[in-house]
Amino acid sequence: MDDESSKALLLKARAGDSAALEQLLDRYRASLRRWAHGRLPRWARDMSDTEDLIQETLAQTFKQLPRIELNDEDALHGYLRQAILNRIRNELRRASRHPLRAELDPEAPGASASPLEAAIGAQRLERYERGLASLSVSDREAIIGRLELGLTFQELAGAMRKPTANAARVAVTRALVRLIQLMAEARPRE
Repeated sequence: MDDESSKALLLKARAGDSAALEQLLDRYRASLRRWAHGRLPRWARDMSDTEDLIQETLAQTFKQLPRIELNDEDALHGYLRQAILNRIRNELRRASRHPLRAELDPEAPGASASPLEAAIGAQRLERYERGLASLSVSDREAIIGRLELGLTFQELAGAMRKPTANAARVAVTRALVRLIQLMAEARPRE
């Protein structure tokens, strides 16, 4: 570090002196890198690393130059450390909202159905549709509401004018039993 204080460099940088700003960045970059190294867990990193985190934090912080007040020489360093810590917390929150990344195994079989599985699925779907069409209107509405629309039993009770969620659950259960019987009767004999 040279003899010029951080406070003096900050005042020059506020006045638009880019050399003073660069000197401030250089003054704190290495110590902040050492301090921040390892604080952001690997699982929370995407494409960025510690250096990116430092650079982005410094860039954002120095945009706030007019608002930064220094009472002593260590105040700017403390301010920058707190800014990096806040950035790390933001990265952790962001990472916790997204699923963990996983490597794909190139040898793993695909998730798409084979032609045989597709044919069997199509046959089942056809039996389901025929069975559904054979049910009474109320049974059909119960099954479609629960299975296809994903309504809760409480929502289904309101839609079907049932007195309680339990009454709707019973109606769905009975309708499913009838549907399964119809689908079994339509299954080709082996």
